[in-house]
Amino acid sequence: MELVIETGSEDSGFGLVEQARAGLSRHKADEVAQLIGLTDKEMARILNLSERTLHRLRPEVRLDSNASERLLLLEALIRHGLDVFDERAEVLSRWLRVPLAELHRQTPLALLDTLVGFGMVHTVLGRIEHGIYA
Repeated sequence: MELVIETGSEDSGFGLVEQARAGLSRHKADEVAQLIGLTDKEMARILNLSERTLHRLRPEVRLDSNASERLLLLEALIRHGLDVFDERAEVLSRWLRVPLAELHRQTPLALLDTLVGFGMVHTVLGRIEHGIYA
């Protein structure tokens, strides 16, 4: 399984790499979390940070490249989910928290602590999008 993120243009993939390497701000993490109501505990798990570390960071502080990359992946996943669920953030938020048989009775949110998990959740969203989700 290959994780492909729609970036809009051929060169923008490199832009995402540069953004991840430069680091995104803690404030950006808050903005993304607010899109679908993720808690600090959920965000910390997704970003592979301790909740305490996340709380300690001031809004202008930049995340490291790993956390920034995960934040970019989360943002892309949210965009995909909003497309699938007709821009209804509350529906996407609920869906992320429901155990799915296709994900071995795990919630999509529980899988977002790994890069492979991001790909699996994108795949399920793609199946829903194309009407082949059972």
